[in-house]
Amino acid sequence: MRTTKHSGVQPPRKHRQVIGIPLALLAVAVVVCLAAALLTWGNAEVRQTADVSDTAAPAGVPPDSGSATAAADATTAPTRSLVKSPRHSARRTPTPTPASTRRPTASTQPTTVNPRPSTASTRPAAPRTASTASTASAGSLAGRIKPAVRYKGVATAYAAGDGNGACLFGPSDDLMIAAMNETDYESAKACGAYVLVRAANGASITVRIVNECPLPCAPGQLDLSQQAFAKLANLSVGRLPITWTLLSPAASGTLSIRYKGGSSQWWCGIQVIGHRNPVAVLEVRTANGWRKLHRTDYNYFLSPDGSGCGKAIRVTDIYGERLTISGIAVKPDVAQPTRVQFARH
Repeated sequence: MRTTKHSGVQPPRKHRQVIGIPLALLAVAVVVCLAAALLTWGNAEVRQTADVSDTAAPAGVPPDSGSATAAADATTAPTRSLVKSPRHSARRTPTPTPASTRRPTASTQPTTVNPRPSTASTRPAAPRTASTASTASAGSLAGRIKPAVRYKGVATAYAAGDGNGACLFGPSDDLMIAAMNETDYESAKACGAYVLVRAANGASITVRIVNECPLPCAPGQLDLSQQAFAKLANLSVGRLPITWTLLSPAASGTLSIRYKGGSSQWWCGIQVIGHRNPVAVLEVRTANGWRKLHRTDYNYFLSPDGSGCGKAIRVTDIYGERLTISGIAVKPDVAQPTRVQFARH
């Protein structure tokens, strides 16, 4: 049978209509399917992006940082490990205060250590002149022996001879003197100091430090002249427990200045004698201003290059009082009196 016969009995126009309707429906179906597929793929992409933002930290910020960005993300993230309190953040990223403006108090601690010591801890308070009020606290220039401090030790006795000693004050008719132990002698800082010595039995004596007691003399120990020790106890006692304090005596004359033997305009040593209070600083006037001299353990202040020798001298005691003395010539081994003295304290 030939198929051409069957197709020939149908009208050509009706055949085109039947074919056109399915094609139109098929096109509509394809469009709908494509739209549905695009919508589904887009939703899946959106869901995938949201899942990543829940677990990833912002670009450039570590997941465990205490920055403000991480803290903001932590408010929506389900994981609690990202939450940082402000106190912890401050400790992790402190902002140190500059050393020049930091003022630590008892309730705060500095966050950094200043490698350079401050000038307040290393520079002594400025001394005053005899005519002006002192800005230094009492005894701020003192060494180991300080005013208003009671020291404990032991007293021993030695044969003082003519009264001379390591301080090189020279012979003395007054033998109420003592040798200070090496520690408290402190390279002659104790020279000329007056101390009140008290024994356990109630006896007391005032002595002037003119000598040094080397080891094994212990800190706090005074080696009294035999004449001074006898005022406290019998010499047969040997070692006597004592306490002693620094004095600023009422009766005292004016101080004197002495140049060491061999002194000249090229080298000199200067000594202060008869001072009421321990001497802390000695300066000499030079072309460049006042120059502080180094003190030796034999109680002379040295100018090794002769600078200031024969010029004005400025002396400061441990209380900060400063006396200026002029007109002292370079006369070796001669005690030249002045008309000044430190005030009593």
